[in-house]
Formats: sequence, C-alpha cells, structure tokens
Amino acid sequence: MGLTLAEKILLAHCEADRVAPGDFVMARCDVVMANDLGGPHAARELVKMGVDRVFDPSKVVVVADHLAPAKDIRSAELLKALKEWCDRQGVTYYDQGRGGIEHTVLCEEGWVVPGSVIVGADSHSCTYGALGAFGTGMGATDIAGALALGSFWQIVPGTIVVEYTGEKGDYVTGKDLILALIAEIGVAGATGMALEFVGDGAAALTVDERLAVSNMAVEAGADTGLFPADAVTAEYLRGRTDRPWTAERSDEDAEVASRVRIALADVPPLIALPHSPGNVVPVVEAVGRKIDQVYIGNCANGTITDLRQAAEMLRGRTVHRDCRAIIVPASQRIYRQALAEGLLDAFVEAGCAVMTPTCGACLGGHSGVIGEGESAITTTNRNFRGRMGSNEAFVHLANAWVAAAAAVAGEIVHPADVAGKAAA
Repeated sequence: MGLTLAEKILLAHCEADRVAPGDFVMARCDVVMANDLGGPHAARELVKMGVDRVFDPSKVVVVADHLAPAKDIRSAELLKALKEWCDRQGVTYYDQGRGGIEHTVLCEEGWVVPGSVIVGADSHSCTYGALGAFGTGMGATDIAGALALGSFWQIVPGTIVVEYTGEKGDYVTGKDLILALIAEIGVAGATGMALEFVGDGAAALTVDERLAVSNMAVEAGADTGLFPADAVTAEYLRGRTDRPWTAERSDEDAEVASRVRIALADVPPLIALPHSPGNVVPVVEAVGRKIDQVYIGNCANGTITDLRQAAEMLRGRTVHRDCRAIIVPASQRIYRQALAEGLLDAFVEAGCAVMTPTCGACLGGHSGVIGEGESAITTTNRNFRGRMGSNEAFVHLANAWVAAAAAVAGEIVHPADVAGKAAA
C-alpha cells in the first residue's frame, strides 16, 4: 500500500518505519515559527521548563505582526521584550518595517520548501502547504515544547483528496475555490485530516492563489492543506532559497479517507455570510447588503495578485461616501511592488487608507476595528462573531474583486456590475 503526501512528509521526519492515519509520531521540525502574540507566552513557558536555549536558533523564526505597530504601551512593552529575547537566543526576528505578516514572510524569504515540516504559533500555519510543506498550527505552550526539543507530537492525519477540474470563470479566485470546498464539506468536514489539492484546476493556480486555498484549510478543520510541488512551485522558489527539496505527491495506491471533486466552471464568485466561513452563498444572492468597511489584506489575500485585482476595480473610481476601505499589503516586499506598479497611488486616489503590513484589523486588535451594527466585507479568513471588533458587527468573506467592488458601490455587488460601468 502506498503513502499519501502528508504521510510521506511525516515519515521522513520521524523514527518510525511506517505510518498510518491515527498513529502518534514525534516529528522533527525544520522550522518553528512564533509571533508577537504567542511568542512572549512561549518564552515564559521555556523558563518554567528550565530551558535556557532553543533547540537550534537557525530553525526558529519570530515575526512581529499581530500587535505591531504597537497600539498602546502594553503592546510596545511586549514587542520590546520579545525583540530582546530573540536577540539573546540568536533567532531570526522580523520587526515591523522589515517583514510583514508571518505566513507571507516565511514563504517569501525561503523558509518554506516542499517536504518540510513547519509548526507555527498560529492556526493558519497550514498556509505553508501551498508550497508542498506540512505546515500546522499549535498553541503557545506546545510551541514552547517545539522550541525546546525541535520536535512535536503529531497524529498522522488521514487525507481528503480535493480535485479541482476545468478552468475558473471571470472574477473567480483561489478564495472562491476554498469557500466552495468548505460549503461542500462543512467547517468540521476535514477535522484531523490533511487536505490534498489536485487536478488540472489546482495545477493551473498561481502560488498566490494556492496560498489563499491552503490558508483556509483550517477553516474546514484540517491540520494542513497541501499542494504537491510542481514547476509552479519551483519557479516561485527560484532565487528565494538554497534549501534542498524534492517534489513528492501521493502514491496512486495510497489509501485516502475520501475524495471531493469540484468543477471550477460551476464555481461563481462566492461570499461567506456572517458568522461562519461555512455560510457560503454566490455573491449574487447577497447583492444589496450595505457595507460600512472594506478590508483587503491579511495572510489569506494580501498578495500582489489581490492588490492588482482590487486596483482594477478601484482605479479611476471612488470609494462610496458611506463606506471606508482599508488596504493592507501582506509584506514589505508586496508593499514595495505595489508602490512600484502604481497600485498604492490608485488606492489613495480612490479614497482608501493604505496600511503597513499588519494583522491588526483581521483579529480585531487595531488599525480598522468595526463597531456595533457595522458590516464589513473582507478578504480575511474568519468571520466569527466579534472577530474584527464588536460582537454586534457583521463580517463577510470574499475575494479582492468582490470586496473592492463593494467599496465602490457601498454595498455588496457583483464585480462585473462595477467593471461594466465606465470609470471616471
């Protein structure tokens, strides 16, 4: 019997001779990632454990993105203490202005390669599966254990194979592909599983689109969401890393838990209505809902691809007078590229606020919190009650075209309706 991609990666990172779904393994980490939210707690746990040094400073990355830029004195003190801890440990630290949002930064800076195992103190560490890595999120206490030992306990997941076939339609993106899957299997449909994305439709996706798909694997309950490495992956990694890697995929005779087939021609632009990523409907069924704030950014959809799509909607147009729009490039690299391409100028001219890379508004911490009774449409990955601010606010998830079109209209609208109207 053959092995799935997830099983192959874990087998290569443990001492077992064979693995199967449900087995407990002690998996070695190629990279351990912490951020400014869970990092300080992990550092305190290490002290309690009597551990003075992390297992290997060259394999530890810390990114300041949730609290940065500091919104208050407490945040500033936490960031200061975290920076000092990183300096003492000799680990890589991406400070504000030098990195961006953690998952984007790790991919851009070459920390992630196919076949690697990466644990992060953030549930969306499954994003690394876009590059064929086994990325998974853990709590700060478990991250402390990984920082000390360089390994962690992992239950070998079963695999759900998701086959995307055909070609995407107009205004359909990776965001819609993962929303379509969540609508199909539910927010708990992949609990304890690995999602593996295959088919000609998956292979045709750019890395930016794959990042969006893998990022929300956890919203279906999955441990990780994997794209087998291919020529698209290799081209993305060219010049970014000198880490060795090989392209692997599931064996044809591997046993999988289930298979899901999604024809892309049948997937329209989608939107997840409040208050669940699984509350998915076609955009046309949500047209007319008033929107107070548009947010385009975050680790799911703050790529240059997303910013180009948003600029296509906004260039020569104006954000509706009763709406506000916030644009957040996911990294400094993306920010500079958007600047060079004139995208930021188009956003500012349209009346958008352009922010430094940060997770602030996504988690309802700062830089764009929404108030009671307000409705937002966002390219982020979660729309739980209270996620972006007030418990009495409403968050809708959509792709960048749909979100930007809503900024122009002041309400949810199909992007084709905005694109069909001549820009000023």
